[in-house]
Amino acid sequence: MTDGSPLQSYQVEPHLFVVLGGTGDLARRKLVPALRRLASLGVLGSRRAILAVARDADLDDLGFREWVREALRESGAPEEEIDRLGDARLFYEGLPKGDRGDYARLARRVREIEQQCELPGNRVFYMALPPRVFPEVVEGLAETDLNEGPGWTRLVVEKPFGRDLESARRLNETIHRHFDESQVYRIDHYLGKETVQNLLVFRFANALFESQWNRERIEEVQITVSEDLGIGSRAGYYDGSGALRDMIQNHMAQLLSLVGMEVPGRFDAESVRQEKIKLLRSVSPIEGENVVRARYTGGEVDGRQVPGYMDEPGVDPRSTTETYVALALGIDNWRWQGVPFYLRTGKRLDRRLTQIAVRFREPPVCMFESMGACETHSNVLLLTLQPDEGFALVVDVKVPGEPFELRRIPLDFFYKQAFEGIPDAYQTLLLDVLTGDQTLFVHAEEAEASWDLFGPLLDPDSTPQKYTPGSWGPVEADALLGRRGHRWLDPVDHPDLGEDS
Repeated sequence: MTDGSPLQSYQVEPHLFVVLGGTGDLARRKLVPALRRLASLGVLGSRRAILAVARDADLDDLGFREWVREALRESGAPEEEIDRLGDARLFYEGLPKGDRGDYARLARRVREIEQQCELPGNRVFYMALPPRVFPEVVEGLAETDLNEGPGWTRLVVEKPFGRDLESARRLNETIHRHFDESQVYRIDHYLGKETVQNLLVFRFANALFESQWNRERIEEVQITVSEDLGIGSRAGYYDGSGALRDMIQNHMAQLLSLVGMEVPGRFDAESVRQEKIKLLRSVSPIEGENVVRARYTGGEVDGRQVPGYMDEPGVDPRSTTETYVALALGIDNWRWQGVPFYLRTGKRLDRRLTQIAVRFREPPVCMFESMGACETHSNVLLLTLQPDEGFALVVDVKVPGEPFELRRIPLDFFYKQAFEGIPDAYQTLLLDVLTGDQTLFVHAEEAEASWDLFGPLLDPDSTPQKYTPGSWGPVEADALLGRRGHRWLDPVDHPDLGEDS
């Protein structure tokens, strides 16, 4: 590990990391590369092992070790780092049937590996699996006593957590029959992004902004998560999900809660999570007139034709799934009463962007009217989470010379200019799992509060509006803000901020 690395302060205990779905796409693209980076930093220690579990009964330890090497090469890992995880610490176990006999064999294999690698019984079970099988996997682990062991046991659950409030409650009930909430890590990779975590630092470590973070100073808040690609080959998942389930209910609910939450008593998992839950429960019920659902049509983007959503392979011809959602909501508490929050997300939009725009109130009087500069502007704070991570505060300055003229410019900061690199979100979250820090993970009550808020907006019987690929969405979304006297603060409105901000 590089001297002076902040990760030197982490103490990861000896452990076995079990990946259920260990040869799937998530493991290949995210989990294995993230574990390799942690191993390269020396954080994981030497007393550790990875056990991949999947349906393939023909794969063995040697085959899995070669699979890991291929996955790391695909991820761009330096050749000298390919073996960093160590073949002697990589194992595979097939569960072709997923019945009790398979889980009993898995339990025996877990104990054998722990004995072979001299591990004390600390275990992570990461469910990198389709959500529909979460309950049966939890039951299978519990039936063979893998829900508790000689050391600590932690269960990692990928999103989406349920399809609606009822299914989320059932899943929580299943998990809580066998695992304590302190063992459960509901993972949302957005929360692992350094720039998302920096929202808390930005707000609570800088008194300048926290003192202005209220209805007296802020006119509106906009949260945008846009993608420039379509669904690609993901129709099997996406057509049964849509933008509201895929993005609004989890990722954007998390961003909303971090932007709007009250100052926690201390920076620990319980304090932060409780403030997030309070914020979600303070959101007023969202009326149907404040929601716009749409999906992209076919058209030309950057000189090439792209298919519309209904023409994507695998999409049900009767589908009513949306690829875009915009909504307006209000928070019924002392800090935010009367301040509209606008959320929008979609595919095949103008660009890939995750950004929070906070527009402050305009000056109450036109101070420079006598100088011929009567126009007043709001200050705008842009917090960009991807791709060009950083922030910009848009302010008015006087243009040198005559006549008297004001111009808006950004006071900005970009991570890539100040730091060498930003850790991958999964790298951060996996390290938190291994060290037992639940701060960046979703609590059971938080998951249910989010579904309670956004679940009523699910409407399988309505036909979505349409929008042109490469645009910022349908005209109905513009009207949603227009009737409140606002408009979307698109990046094109601020050309001085650069292409991605």
